[in-house]
Amino acid sequence: MPEPLLTTDRLELHRPQADDLGGLNALMEPAAMRVHLGRDAPTLTDSFARLARNAGSWALYGYGTFMVRERGSDVIIGNCGVFHSWRGFAPFDGVAEAGWIIAADRWGRGYAAEAMTAALNWFDRTHAIRPVMAMIAPANTPSLALAARLGFAAFGAQEFDGHAVTLLQRD
Repeated sequence: MPEPLLTTDRLELHRPQADDLGGLNALMEPAAMRVHLGRDAPTLTDSFARLARNAGSWALYGYGTFMVRERGSDVIIGNCGVFHSWRGFAPFDGVAEAGWIIAADRWGRGYAAEAMTAALNWFDRTHAIRPVMAMIAPANTPSLALAARLGFAAFGAQEFDGHAVTLLQRD
């Protein structure tokens, strides 16, 4: 496993690697993980597409989401960071977008806040401070609360993949 790009008190944030496929798929398998991310259990094909998008953002734009592990562990417990987005509607095309996914058995420990604070601070240092977008399901109140703590403000709503999402921006 390569060295982490970022570390926090409890976490290591790694750039995605080819051998993260199984761990990413396992992260997304529990039904609780998909309540706000799509209802279908992921196939390895789905997980490969997510991993390739994440790695592609790094390769093309110099930033992307991180595979999150507890310090000293090789188990992926999250996928968090800022990635280059193309959603098919303005203003989400060709922009930096934040997203966070933490394993359900780690919810309530502050891991998403810890990982995203590190990722956003790194993004601001290395890519200049600029707007970052996010979209969150309106029923996902913990993520909306975290977004507010991270400096995101809601500015609208949209339907995306057949589901309502709240649109947010961090200036």
